[in-house]
Amino acid sequence: MIAAPMAGGPSTPALVIAAARTGAFGFLAAGYKTVEQVADQIDEVRESTQRFGVNVFAPNPVPAQQASFEAYAESLRPEAARFDVELSTAPREDDDSWSQKIDLLVEKAVPVVSFTFGLPAADDVQRLHDVGTVVLQTVTNVEEARQAVALGVDALAVQATTAGGHSGTLTPDQPVPDVPLTDLVAEIRQKAGLPVVAAGGISTPEQVREVLAAGADAAVVGTVLLRTPESGASQVHKDALGDPSRNETVVTTAFSGRPARALRNSFTDRFTDLAPLAYPAVHFLTSPLRKAATAASDPEHVNLWAGLGYRNATTDSAETVLRRLGGGLPA
Repeated sequence: MIAAPMAGGPSTPALVIAAARTGAFGFLAAGYKTVEQVADQIDEVRESTQRFGVNVFAPNPVPAQQASFEAYAESLRPEAARFDVELSTAPREDDDSWSQKIDLLVEKAVPVVSFTFGLPAADDVQRLHDVGTVVLQTVTNVEEARQAVALGVDALAVQATTAGGHSGTLTPDQPVPDVPLTDLVAEIRQKAGLPVVAAGGISTPEQVREVLAAGADAAVVGTVLLRTPESGASQVHKDALGDPSRNETVVTTAFSGRPARALRNSFTDRFTDLAPLAYPAVHFLTSPLRKAATAASDPEHVNLWAGLGYRNATTDSAETVLRRLGGGLPA
């Protein structure tokens, strides 16, 4: 069992430590954090366990086109005014302190590092190998798996479209085929020849057993942990996941300019068709609006990331959830 890296707050040191206590494996999420924040979280986890990893967003930008970006910003202005926030029309392009984070992970000799969104350079993989780090790459199809294998990574995180939050696709401008997770795992395991872990909407013991039977070495769970006390997800996000009136998820670019699966709300309804593919520029554009909506406990303007198994997310402890999902599986 693996507790998925969930950027933006949910993947706390407490969640990672709880996973380790069950014999599972947890990931910190370096995305959207400063290098100093990542270092502090690594140190905090290491006070309790060496059983952890860190996920990093590898640069794979989708540059904003000024005209479409300005048009989208203009469409958001009435919503921003509601929360008294200003939106910038200057697209911000940012690599999330990529090189500095790689330097930190080499310095800290983190046990496991995984990459999402893009591919690291082969030299970066080698630097991590040189300090004893195991390297995983998120992939969503066989071609991506082949590219990752060529870089010398040790294992693959196979993500299906059923996953909550951002798709790890290397080609966000192209639709990701809706292939069942078990089929994707079996195909990539056979053709790539590397260990694989399976991610995408897993929320029941039966689904865990199914992906393991398909050839996965571990099951990755994220959404099902979002409501636990150890999760750093906002209360508005936790409450929305437990709201019985919310009965649909959608894949949207409205919040970040990159495809991601979220609970349907008024923001996704209104802006999914208007949002340009432009990551991370759209992420930075909508960030102040989303933060203000969270502070106001307004779920209609927040990115409520959720995989297809969100109905099974409970307020039980992370240890209880992981033990239940593992169903007696060996650590």
